[in-house]
Amino acid sequence: MKRWIVAGLLSLACLAPAGAADVPVKTTSVISTTKTAIGQPIVLPAKDAQVIVTVLEIAPGTKLPRHKHPFQRYGYVMQGELTVEYDGGQHQIFHTGDFIVEALDTWHFGTNTGTVPVKLLVIDQVEAGKTNTILAN
Repeated sequence: MKRWIVAGLLSLACLAPAGAADVPVKTTSVISTTKTAIGQPIVLPAKDAQVIVTVLEIAPGTKLPRHKHPFQRYGYVMQGELTVEYDGGQHQIFHTGDFIVEALDTWHFGTNTGTVPVKLLVIDQVEAGKTNTILAN
């Protein structure tokens, strides 16, 4: 019975307005989207989905190899500045606190254009046992 009461109180606390002084849980939306960074619809694995979460650290001035992702990839910039360039010359700059819904099956590369290491939390949704990075030849 005590568990039900605690669960109910936590649920009510989450419904209170964000920023209320006496609320122990604050909710801040980071992103809500149905599109990738270049406007593609988000696509999830058709079968046997697997979630893989990693943290990448990219030294200042480092340019990643040209690559693409066959499955959906999400990134949260925990620190630094990352410039991503896509085939055709389009580029985007992502800063600390930005959430990236990466382009799907599109050649691109990233460069740490800042003065500190980029720390990037990466979340891949793949078919179980598959890789989500294909390097260009």
